[in-house]
Amino acid sequence: MASHRRPKQPSRTRVTVLTATAAAAVALTSQAANAAPKPDKSEVKAKVDKLYEEAGKATDLYNGAKEKQKKLEKEIGDLQDKVAREQDELNQLRTGIGTMASEQYRSGGIDSSVQLFLSADPDDYLDKASTLDALSAQQLESLKKVQAKQRTLAQERAEAAEKLKDLADTRTELGKKKKEVQGKLSEAQKLLNSLTAAERQKMADAETRASRSSASRVDLGNEAAASKYGAAALSAAATQLGKPYVSGGTGPNSYDCSGLTQYAYNVAGVGITRTTYTQQNDGTKIGMSQLKPGDLVFFNNLAHVGLYAGNGQVLHAPHPGAVVRYESMSTIGSFQFGVRI
Repeated sequence: MASHRRPKQPSRTRVTVLTATAAAAVALTSQAANAAPKPDKSEVKAKVDKLYEEAGKATDLYNGAKEKQKKLEKEIGDLQDKVAREQDELNQLRTGIGTMASEQYRSGGIDSSVQLFLSADPDDYLDKASTLDALSAQQLESLKKVQAKQRTLAQERAEAAEKLKDLADTRTELGKKKKEVQGKLSEAQKLLNSLTAAERQKMADAETRASRSSASRVDLGNEAAASKYGAAALSAAATQLGKPYVSGGTGPNSYDCSGLTQYAYNVAGVGITRTTYTQQNDGTKIGMSQLKPGDLVFFNNLAHVGLYAGNGQVLHAPHPGAVVRYESMSTIGSFQFGVRI
């Protein structure tokens, strides 16, 4: 006779353990499927290079805002000095009118025209009083000078107020651009920190080798510069080899890309502007085949500028973590055009 005994049921404890184990296995499998693979060194470098390019663009806009701020501060200072001088001149003219009124009083009474002038609205008064026969030629000339000075003063004060508003907007923009630069550089650093110590060391060693080889073994050929200014600028930049890239740097201890080119041409006796966006207009645009030593060379949608050094080499301040060095144009990025100063 067949046995009909019921199969033994698993204990509650065993069921709980099995269930937890299965859940954990499913979770681990899901995490493994969803986890993004860790980027390798070459991928990190490409992303970091892109962030440095974006930081370069933001740095140039920051530098432009900084230059605008300096210009506005000078213009406002000059205007305020001018307003103060105009106010002194107006006060002197008013004193003259007052003296004239005193003399008239001593001689038998103040002229009605002068009384009106000394009232609440002399500017409005002159429009009415200029036709009065009572005004002498001397009085009329004095009142006209006062009116003209008042109008000039009002215009200058309005101009100063407008520039002060522009300055406040520029300072706000400056803060935003600085924050953007810092954000890009911080993001790049996080990516670099995601590499192993060995990988970071390899990248650092590659930068060091690039800088050393550029200073000692670069072949610039023997092509002549397009002008004495280009030759002098290139020679000046070469004295800065090995100095670090620092965002916003204009020398003498550190540089960003446009800070180096501006420094070089200033030493050569030619004043050029501060940013890549403005340096592109400081000379004549030329193509790659026309480049000669000393010409400015622009890359990556105006994110970068350097000095053409000859034989396909560029002398530039590359990016954070690097130093002023020679580098092949083929490794810098997308060439846009050259500019001959």
